[in-house]
Amino acid sequence: MLDFVYYPVSAILWFWHKAFGAILGPDNGFAWVLAVVFLVFTLRLVLLRPAIAQIRTARKMQQLGPEIRALQKKYSDDRQRQAFEMRKLQREHGFNPVMGCLPALVQAPVFLGLYHVLRSFDRTGTGWGQLGMTPEANAATANYVFGAADVRSFLAGRLFGAPISTAITTPDTVLNSFAPYGGVPTTAAIAAVAIPLMLLAALATHFNARASLARPDSRAVAGAHEAITRKLLLWVFPAGVLVGGSFLMIAILLYWVGNNVWTYAQQHLVLARIGDEHTVEPRPATGHSTAPKPGARPTNSKKSSRTKRRRGRAG
Repeated sequence: MLDFVYYPVSAILWFWHKAFGAILGPDNGFAWVLAVVFLVFTLRLVLLRPAIAQIRTARKMQQLGPEIRALQKKYSDDRQRQAFEMRKLQREHGFNPVMGCLPALVQAPVFLGLYHVLRSFDRTGTGWGQLGMTPEANAATANYVFGAADVRSFLAGRLFGAPISTAITTPDTVLNSFAPYGGVPTTAAIAAVAIPLMLLAALATHFNARASLARPDSRAVAGAHEAITRKLLLWVFPAGVLVGGSFLMIAILLYWVGNNVWTYAQQHLVLARIGDEHTVEPRPATGHSTAPKPGARPTNSKKSSRTKRRRGRAG
């Protein structure tokens, strides 16, 4: 169904594993860890320009806020005219609302694609998306661009003794299938690696939200909704990472940590570079005239210029 996502994601992961596997060894757990992290970096690098456009869009939205609210108030009884005037205002300032959500729209299917590809290395389970294969059949079956040898290599990959394809909640029946790949891991050994990653992911999510809310363009959220939004971003979402992290395999937690580290660096470096380059100049008042006020003496600009030049020569 989503093969147009699965194959490119697996191809990028395959490339980085081959690159790091040539140095560290194909079955080395750190080769797979670096492959997952650099998959994140590859994706985020591709999305860097849309991400910058997203920040600029958010700034323009903030700067155009007074004009937008004025249009909404003026045409509150005429939604069609209101929409027309809003589009006109956006065109005048080069405002593209699509750019504000493009990075998120692209990252969501990629994350789901990576989750599916990584889960498909081990199809011995019987849960959602699993095929209930025997360990022998699973080890002999390719996984998108990965051959059977790559599947066995991924299953053998461990981070500090924990298979990167396992989670804290992985059942014992599945853990037993890792016997040919370095022995059967224990839940305690998996938790010793997964819990620190979960904490890192939750902390990174919290501090990214804090940095995002501190941005000037984020202050478009106001009123009663602001408190709810802050609570969700700062506390509820990080708590969700802690709770949901126990169901995610170590490789996915690595993706989450790598993605948040990139986001944190990007927010600071890109914002410092952009600065205030897109400040929207205020429009002149409608009907503004250069005519003198009633009762004031008109000024002849040409005559005034000649007078100044004569005085300069005389001096």
